[in-house]
Amino acid sequence: MTLVKFNPEKRNNGSLMPGFNDVFESIFNDTFFNDRMVARVPAVNISESEDHFHVELAAPGLKKEYFKLNLAHNVLNISVQQRNEQDDNGKNYSKREYSYTSWVRSFTLPESANAEQIEAAYTDGVLKIDIAKREEAKAVRRQIEIK
Repeated sequence: MTLVKFNPEKRNNGSLMPGFNDVFESIFNDTFFNDRMVARVPAVNISESEDHFHVELAAPGLKKEYFKLNLAHNVLNISVQQRNEQDDNGKNYSKREYSYTSWVRSFTLPESANAEQIEAAYTDGVLKIDIAKREEAKAVRRQIEIK
């Protein structure tokens, strides 16, 4: 049995068959299809401290061997080529929705970044990249006396 979402607000849209469009909207607006039509790339948090830029990329379930980081022309590329492991141990799937794909995220480094000092670590499903700032770009802080 298939459930079809019906929207009574759209009932009087001049269509000869009022429920006809609801069937297609139900199919194509379903999260199952929408999730697969949208490119999947991991979410990223970018922050800045006094002497570093920090990039945190949420990529759970991966192994650190899948990641490739490279820097070319001041652009940091983070890519994943995940191998689809066929070790199913004799399982006979009736439905399989895990998606194993490749993706690339690219970030242009600011002029203040020191491309020679980039460190990366992958723990607990988060890839953390620390990019040092150049000495001249580090914030100069001092206490100003009020007279």
